[in-house]
Amino acid sequence: MAGRFAPRPTRTTVRGGYVAVPGARDGARPVTGRVRTWVPEGPLELGLVLGPLRRGPGDPTFRTTPDGSVWRASLTPAGPGTLRVVAVPGGGAVRGEAWGPGADWLLERMPEMLGAADDPEAFVPRHRLVAMARHRRPGLRLTRTGLVLESLIPSILEQKVTTDEAYRAWRRLVRKFGEPAPGPAGAGERPMWVMPAPRTWALIPSWEWHRAGVDNKRASTILRAVRVAGRLEEAVRMSPAEAQARLEVVSGIGPWTSAETVQRSHGAADAVTVGDLHLPGIVGWALAGDRDADDAVMLELLEPYAGQRHRAARLILLSGKVPARRAPRMPRGDIGRL
Repeated sequence: MAGRFAPRPTRTTVRGGYVAVPGARDGARPVTGRVRTWVPEGPLELGLVLGPLRRGPGDPTFRTTPDGSVWRASLTPAGPGTLRVVAVPGGGAVRGEAWGPGADWLLERMPEMLGAADDPEAFVPRHRLVAMARHRRPGLRLTRTGLVLESLIPSILEQKVTTDEAYRAWRRLVRKFGEPAPGPAGAGERPMWVMPAPRTWALIPSWEWHRAGVDNKRASTILRAVRVAGRLEEAVRMSPAEAQARLEVVSGIGPWTSAETVQRSHGAADAVTVGDLHLPGIVGWALAGDRDADDAVMLELLEPYAGQRHRAARLILLSGKVPARRAPRMPRGDIGRL
């Protein structure tokens, strides 16, 4: 492991390459990791871009800090890694620092994760509300993580339950069966964690799923997915539509789950989420004053944004124009207490 953190000759970089920065060590844990500085083309708001990767305020794989940094712990093809990104004051650049066996992998793909593969200029607003939302949040770009399972598994956990239940299950399972994040994020009072490897997910006992509040249907879907993890990760090299089709071959994964996954893994600008409890009403209310809109009406309203429907939906959500709640929230269950 020590060889992976051995210092390289330092060179100045403004756009592109990354370097290893020498640093002190705390035991066997590197204090300073590998560093890359990247300059995006156009405005970039880190919180907007990376926010969809956060599964609740207590997500053990995601953290923000008062200095504006965003931290992520990921299981990459090269192994676990931690990435910290922060805007460089006054220069428009973003500085990334990474630790662990997956550090190089994360830094190489950092620009795509921050929206470098996205094309915001391809979007043409056709509604005043959407145009205003875009004007107010010019730093919105669509992330592309290049990792399928890390978005698929929490999306499965979110099927047919409240977000609070899903977030609780994700926190419990990752902390119990994952591993501490490499680098300084894995130490301290609130350590970050890397999600479990596919084989570890497959070996989680039934009672642990139950204690996490995950019913047999969702647990079984995750088990089926991790058994073909390699095939599913291959989908990152496909188009979003082809990737969704491959994911949906797994029993228990439908259009809602596959769309929620490729929005993050592929930066899929057109992967609109159908089957959602709230989104059709929000889109219907924002674009047509129809709070009772269903999926069919939502898709009809979003048709002018074909190719960019997911971006349009994100902007509608960012506009804050949502219908007033008129029914009780979805009841929260906790099978772990049974």
